[in-house]
Amino acid sequence: MAEHESLEYGKADFVLLDNVSTDEFMANLKLRFEKGRIYSYIGEVVVSVNPYRAMNIYGRDVVEQYKGRELYERPPHLFAIADAAYKAMKRRNKDTCIVISGESGAGKTEASKYIMQYIAAITNPNQRAEVERVKNMLLKSNCVLEAFGNAKTNRNDNSSRFGKYMDINFDFKGDPIGGHISNYLLEKSRVIFQQEGERSFHSYYQLLRGAPDSLLRSLHIQKDPTAYNYIKVGGQSSINDGADFKAVADAMKVIGFTGDEIQTVYKILAAILHLGNLAFGVDGDVTLIQSTELVSVIRELLSAKEEHVEKALLYRTVSTGRDVIEKEHTAQEAGYGRDALAKAMYERMFCWIVGRINDIIEVKNYDARVHGKNTVIGVLDIYGFEIFQNNSFEQFCINYCNEKLQQLFIQLVLKQEQEEYQREGIPWKHIDYFNNQIIVDLVEQQHKGIFSVLDEACMNVGKVTDEVFLQGLNVKLAKHAHYTSRKLSPTDKTLEFDRDFRIRHYAGDVVYSVVGFIDKNKDTLFQDFKRLLYNSSNPVLKAMWPEGKLSITEVTKRPLTAATLFKTSMISLVENLACKEPYYVRCIKPNDVKSPLLFEQERCRHQVGYLGLLENVRVRRAGFAYRQTYPRFLQRYKMISEFTWPNHDLPSDTEAVKRLLQGCGFDHDVAYGKTKVFIRTPRTLFSLEEQRVDMVQRIVLFLQKVWRGTIARMRYRRMRAALVILRAYRRYKVRSYVREVNRRFKNIRSMKDHGRHVKWPTPPKVLRKFEEALRSIYKEALQVRAKVASLEALKGQRVDLGLQRAWEGNYLVSRPDAASSFTLVSSELQRKDKFMRILFSGNVRKINRFHKAEDRAVLITDRHLYKMDPLKQYKLMKSIPLYNVGSAPFAFYLLGRRAPQNPDLLLFPSFLKTTGHFLTFYRPNHLFLEPR
Repeated sequence: MAEHESLEYGKADFVLLDNVSTDEFMANLKLRFEKGRIYSYIGEVVVSVNPYRAMNIYGRDVVEQYKGRELYERPPHLFAIADAAYKAMKRRNKDTCIVISGESGAGKTEASKYIMQYIAAITNPNQRAEVERVKNMLLKSNCVLEAFGNAKTNRNDNSSRFGKYMDINFDFKGDPIGGHISNYLLEKSRVIFQQEGERSFHSYYQLLRGAPDSLLRSLHIQKDPTAYNYIKVGGQSSINDGADFKAVADAMKVIGFTGDEIQTVYKILAAILHLGNLAFGVDGDVTLIQSTELVSVIRELLSAKEEHVEKALLYRTVSTGRDVIEKEHTAQEAGYGRDALAKAMYERMFCWIVGRINDIIEVKNYDARVHGKNTVIGVLDIYGFEIFQNNSFEQFCINYCNEKLQQLFIQLVLKQEQEEYQREGIPWKHIDYFNNQIIVDLVEQQHKGIFSVLDEACMNVGKVTDEVFLQGLNVKLAKHAHYTSRKLSPTDKTLEFDRDFRIRHYAGDVVYSVVGFIDKNKDTLFQDFKRLLYNSSNPVLKAMWPEGKLSITEVTKRPLTAATLFKTSMISLVENLACKEPYYVRCIKPNDVKSPLLFEQERCRHQVGYLGLLENVRVRRAGFAYRQTYPRFLQRYKMISEFTWPNHDLPSDTEAVKRLLQGCGFDHDVAYGKTKVFIRTPRTLFSLEEQRVDMVQRIVLFLQKVWRGTIARMRYRRMRAALVILRAYRRYKVRSYVREVNRRFKNIRSMKDHGRHVKWPTPPKVLRKFEEALRSIYKEALQVRAKVASLEALKGQRVDLGLQRAWEGNYLVSRPDAASSFTLVSSELQRKDKFMRILFSGNVRKINRFHKAEDRAVLITDRHLYKMDPLKQYKLMKSIPLYNVGSAPFAFYLLGRRAPQNPDLLLFPSFLKTTGHFLTFYRPNHLFLEPR
């Protein structure tokens, strides 16, 4: 089942319709088309409706959504069927094929291109150059074959006028390694004639409108298609022939066509156009070519001799035993020969192009014993069943082809569907379906079929007419239920006497006109033309006509007729498809005016009928809307039941599925086969899907929680490991730096300059500021010694130990509010007491024996200790010579910060001792003067 879509888009799988009827089928198809859902399923068959507009559903992001998914996991899409075929080929080592069918304009060619695009997108994950080359050539081959095999018809601007089956070969890794293209029944009559409003093959118009002027001059042709009789009927088209010409030329170069080969193809196209303008006249009993200048042009393009060209057009060489007779054509016979030559040249060119592509893309040097089994995916894009006003021999062959494919569809899908119930041991209601074997036999049966009657008529001696062929049909098939003619049904005025016959096809009744059946089946081409082209000096053109080397007197077998060749190719095609696992795309054309909005009920109803879609639904249902193998069913729905999630411990998957469905209360609506579970009503399946969606959301949240926790723990462990490494590395760098500093400055005490010439090692980044501080400390060694001495005394008393600032000593000079007054007083004292230096000055707080605090200032010089009053302009209060300072104790506060406006005062009950010139803190609670 497809992924559960909203009901506003209808049922994604027609098997899930509540009631299987034509009206409900059509209503669901119309709803999905109007909602932009152009793909639907019938079990494992894709139903595609041509949207007649560009849709953004084929990009790389969409490819990724379908890659590796099961059919029921995503909404219906061509990519889903392509992936299913690829998985079956790769996983189960089985050859598969995708059969694309539908009438002209239903989108078969586009579907085949999207399937090829998908296969190319999902293969070659290792980007191997050879695989990329093969993929590119396979994709480019589509472009070339469309140019030479497709044409604009009244129903389709890019209608395939030939059948194409492509085998893509894959190696054991699932990468494409080559391919092979088979073509069927090119509609070569289109070369010389088209219906009003239609065109000949694209290649003509691309050459005329896209080729450079120099090339056109060399081919003696002009840009106007109406100048050539064979293609002047062609109607207007929106196709950009100029751009397509360049694309096709580039594609041919990519595939591997040489410059001479491409030039030969252009010459053949031009020669055919000139042939169409040849006119024949009569001068008495002699047939003449009226436009003799064209003979010279044709000779040049075909690289043949002019007299040989003219002779082949006007005469036919006949061998009667030993004698060789040249029989002159009538003007009518010459025209017939000219047209036969044009058709044959184009067909041979097209077959040569296909063969040349095959020579390039076929698998080479592949040994299964060394490289593993070579598996295949086949893609069949072939003309669809058609009913025209005047149905010719070609349309008869095309409709026979569709009967063969429908027969294969019945055998492999519908019949297989009912056999599955028997194989699984499930009681089921038999569904009658139309088996078109009777129609296939009507056409191809030996001695009785239409093809046999046609061949017999062509082998009769004497002049055989189409009417004689029709009489033979009336005799052989008079009692056949699916054949009639005017002679057999005299009252049926829809049929003309001696011209029409009707076949009741699977898809509907079709009236065929026998006019041209004999000529088209004989497909006569005089041997003179074959010898003419074989004797061409152009090696490429010569290779297209190998039978031309036979002498006129050599006896050859009667060539096989077109009908026999086509019947043989169809039987071979069906046998090829039957040995592969088939997948189907059924294309529907919603309207005839190519509108993206119009859905014509009757037209679509007719196509649904002849494609057998409703029968497919009925047989697929056969009482059960859905079936799946036990392991796959369990894998999709096991999260619904606690007995099966995450894994079950029951004896088998069958028992687990039974327990799951019993727990959900659906046991009454299912049947258990030998390998599959069958669900009767769509409602049960939708209920299972709803429960699954609900549980999947909860599981996703749980998995997200677990995974996010795992990611967080992984990230934490990585961060912690990185931090440990970082710390260890930093410690290592710091230790290395410290050891290097110690090594370099180890003996500086014995150096004259105390190590000033020693070069400092480069510090690690983390120690750059430390290194700057260390250098500063080294330069101020004496101050550092004083600070270190005070460290123990200040320990625990203040946060800032003063290590980050320079030792100034004379602090009062730096105070803005005291500098001028203190400077005057200190200058006067220096003049009076003749001291040399001021060792220390600062504000202190005096505490007397009554514990009363007063602000004082202390000035220590190299001769005196002065006590001052800061409140009275630092007036001197007491002067004590340093030699008189002994063990007399006194207490004072030292200013702890450089900025006096924010003092941090510390109490030091200390006594002074006259021992030198610097004030340092040497022991706790004691103040000393220490020499330099």
